[in-house]
Amino acid sequence: MAELRKVAIVGSARIPFARGNTAYADETNLSMLGTVLGGLVDKFGLKGQKIDEVVAGSVIAHSRDFNIAREAALDAGLSPRTPGTTLQIACGTSLQAALMLGAKIASGEIDNGIAAGSDTVSDSPIVFGNKFQHRMIDLSKARSTGDKFGAFKGFSFGELKPVAPSVNEPRTGMSMGQHCELMAKEWGITRQAQDELAVASHRNAAKSYDEGFHDDLLVQCAGLVRDNNVRADANMEKMSTLKPAFDKSSGNGTLTAGNSTPLTDGASAVLLASEEWAKERGLPILAYLTMGRVAGNDFAHGEGLLMAPTIAVSELLARAKLSFDDIDYFELHEAFAAQVLSTLAAWNDPAYCKDVLGRDTVLGPIDPAKINVKGSSLAYGHPFAATGARILGVTAKLLSTEPGKRALISVCTAGGQGVTALVESAA
Repeated sequence: MAELRKVAIVGSARIPFARGNTAYADETNLSMLGTVLGGLVDKFGLKGQKIDEVVAGSVIAHSRDFNIAREAALDAGLSPRTPGTTLQIACGTSLQAALMLGAKIASGEIDNGIAAGSDTVSDSPIVFGNKFQHRMIDLSKARSTGDKFGAFKGFSFGELKPVAPSVNEPRTGMSMGQHCELMAKEWGITRQAQDELAVASHRNAAKSYDEGFHDDLLVQCAGLVRDNNVRADANMEKMSTLKPAFDKSSGNGTLTAGNSTPLTDGASAVLLASEEWAKERGLPILAYLTMGRVAGNDFAHGEGLLMAPTIAVSELLARAKLSFDDIDYFELHEAFAAQVLSTLAAWNDPAYCKDVLGRDTVLGPIDPAKINVKGSSLAYGHPFAATGARILGVTAKLLSTEPGKRALISVCTAGGQGVTALVESAA
């Protein structure tokens, strides 16, 4: 069996993230994904070149975007011989894409690939009930005027009531925020702790902007040059004025618009390659993607919807024969501050680690100074499919100036799943 090759992270690009229905109100998943891929192409001189595979996706997708990865690759100016594969695993989409490409690069099946994701809540598909849709199909097939009128026989205006997009879990009928409220209550996560984490995320993100960390990562789109959700002036006083967003009636709700990610539009991409391919072209190697793990849990029967990353991380570390002491940076996706805090609590709970993770000792605790040092989703926003690539790109750049370091990425997803990855410094 051939020896596995190292998977190099050459670099990344993303468009600034924008709150829904603001800067990207007129953009689509395809236009945003094409823009960010075009930026990556320009950044690394790939115009007209064949990439072995582009794997990308979006969570909120129109039927017209049946293979958005392929179309965006063509829009970006890559060679028409570049294949595209569309993938979707909720919020873990682009990180899963990177893991899939990484496995192919490591095995020698391909030499390079681009993992990407795009999501827009501003262009969410609005559909109508089946009855009205069937009428439209009949109308499109009608040849005579009589047949066209016949398509509307028995029509009522009630059929025009649109079916709005929903992020509720089909197995529970509850939103992600409602599920996370249950997690916060189960783990005793206070409102103050959530607000403190949110403030820290904004401050770390704002500081990273001031330091120029994002200067070579961002691709301008629709006139936007930086994320419009980052608040340098975030503070506890402002956070404390916000009302509960998901548990509004019990008086015990702790999740607010401030300690939850906003609905966001955006796209991001990461270029992966073998060492040989990168070096032959004089491209940088920022870090190495060394391992990944995906896990699921039984959220429909009591396990927390967003707690699956606890399992994925535990399994990943077991396979890598590592502990938290071996990790220098933790990039934990902040879908909600309560999700991060519940996860940290679980890793430090003997009963949970034994009963759920099958461990004799706890995984935690984690030094807060190692977590999301450049800010994360609470500050930048969370375009579902784009978040994984954003985090991977940030992690690789962070490690590029930190020789001998290792980072752990953890992303929770809808459907009770978690996607995790290990990234190591190139030097």
